[in-house]
Amino acid sequence: MKGISKSFGAVKALRGVDFELRAGEVMALLGENGAGKSTLVKVLGGLHAPDGGDIRIDGKPFALGSTQLSHAAGIALAEQELSVIGTLSAAENIFLGGVPFKGPWTRRRLAAKAKPYLEAVGLGHLDPGVQVESLEVAERQLIEIARLLATDARILILDEPTAALNDSDIERVKAMVTRLARAGHSIIYVTHRLGEVFEIADRITTLRSGESSPAVNVSDMTLEGVIEKMIGRPLEEMFPPRSSQLGRVALQMQGVTTRALPVPQNLQLREGEIVGIAGQIGSGSEALLRAIAGADIVETGTIDVDGRRFPAAHSLGEAMKRGVGYCSSDRKLDGIFAELPVSTNIVAPSMGRVSPGGIVSRRRIRALTAEVSGQMAIDPKRAEYRVGALSGGNQQKVALGKWLGIGPRVLLVSEPTRGVDVGARAEIYGHLRRLAEEGMAILFSSSDIDEVQGLADRVIPMYRGRQVRVVDPTQVTSAELVRDITHPDDHHPDNEAA
Repeated sequence: MKGISKSFGAVKALRGVDFELRAGEVMALLGENGAGKSTLVKVLGGLHAPDGGDIRIDGKPFALGSTQLSHAAGIALAEQELSVIGTLSAAENIFLGGVPFKGPWTRRRLAAKAKPYLEAVGLGHLDPGVQVESLEVAERQLIEIARLLATDARILILDEPTAALNDSDIERVKAMVTRLARAGHSIIYVTHRLGEVFEIADRITTLRSGESSPAVNVSDMTLEGVIEKMIGRPLEEMFPPRSSQLGRVALQMQGVTTRALPVPQNLQLREGEIVGIAGQIGSGSEALLRAIAGADIVETGTIDVDGRRFPAAHSLGEAMKRGVGYCSSDRKLDGIFAELPVSTNIVAPSMGRVSPGGIVSRRRIRALTAEVSGQMAIDPKRAEYRVGALSGGNQQKVALGKWLGIGPRVLLVSEPTRGVDVGARAEIYGHLRRLAEEGMAILFSSSDIDEVQGLADRVIPMYRGRQVRVVDPTQVTSAELVRDITHPDDHHPDNEAA
């Protein structure tokens, strides 16, 4: 691809981008949110027609502009949002684009044809007739990739294939990518998890503000060098300094159980403190936050905020009244109203502040929007922009910032930087630390070990619904934390109640 340009109205998404992909290689495509990565791969996948530039495949000029042309050229795109259909079988999902044989098909015939594609992505053990909704997220992701292979694609574009996966599932996807490259497929790998790049990629192409840098060999780069190419400046510190100024107890849990947490949970959180719950998907880390937030029914135990006990049947609304904000891991599902403007999202939990006497005040909406935008570094000029049109980093700042309107004493955040680029990550970490220094108590859960270790004042690893131990993140290695959340020893010497 030479000199590829693409504009959306006055916004220039791609400015003369050059991109090269060799046979059998894994090319990492990196850049901050809004850098043009998604636009570039959608041009190649036929979802966008380029405004200008030259595209050649095997040295021959090729005109893209539709998904049919891209498929004919052997190009297939798997976007970040999964498109598998849960009520269909694995085999049916693989051949959604059409069956690769003539005549009538039966489930047995379709299963036989699907088997080689399942084996190619490391799912050879799977029954092709199994319903996809019964599978783990990683297995659904691999089935989506198997569907690409069923189109006889030579060029596979994987956009954030591991964004929603835990560490063990990520390893399955990385192993699959390596196998496909060895089999001769060319792979464009878009990710915010920079550690993956150094494990599976051959070369790196970086985009910044719609412009490309020449591809470089991974072996010639360092993590710091990649970050500098992405954001245009050295990133001195990803995580802000920790604070030693802790106040009184803000949150106390004693013997709490829910349907998702049969093991009693104890936890204490102080003003000015950030506590990180480390765990894989299904470990109970997010269920712990949901119990405090009132999103799950508490069956036994007590929860106190500022010394005031929650009622036995507390709810999200009750928790909000007590000053508890909850930012879930799936911002598109229940973190933001993607089709509504920034201002509406920001004031949603705080309607009482902007509607005295039940009458909505536009002046108060503007004032609260400006206040939160200033705290979270959200461009005030975008107050009436549709949130879904913003970058992932800005969406996450809105999802977090909207809780500031209720004046939270306790802020619960699940996966605080999922799908967020490295520059925005550092910004969000800075905002969370500032809020803690202002006296807020923050509890977050994450499957990203580096994030937990770098941001938290205390770390609680979780495994199969139980807290393994409480550790000082400066006194433990990443390898030890990974062991804690994947296969902890039953008689861990540091094991203690939280």
